[in-house]
Amino acid sequence: MPTVLRIGPYRFFFYAGDRDEPRHVHVERDANLAKFWLDPVRLQTSRGFSRTEITRIQNLAEDNEETLVRNWNEYFSR
Repeated sequence: MPTVLRIGPYRFFFYAGDRDEPRHVHVERDANLAKFWLDPVRLQTSRGFSRTEITRIQNLAEDNEETLVRNWNEYFSR
């Protein structure tokens, strides 16, 4: 599970087994977890985050979408 970005309390990461799915990123804080599709950024699933926090995380993902997509492409092109 490579961590590709940390912003405040949020860890953005991929699972190695995600290769066959469309580009996306998982985000965790404590026991809360969310999954966002990339390109464009949109919520796929969430467990434990409030709606306000999901909006905050989505904005962070949108602001860093280029970095996240580049990291996805680099990680899964091995």
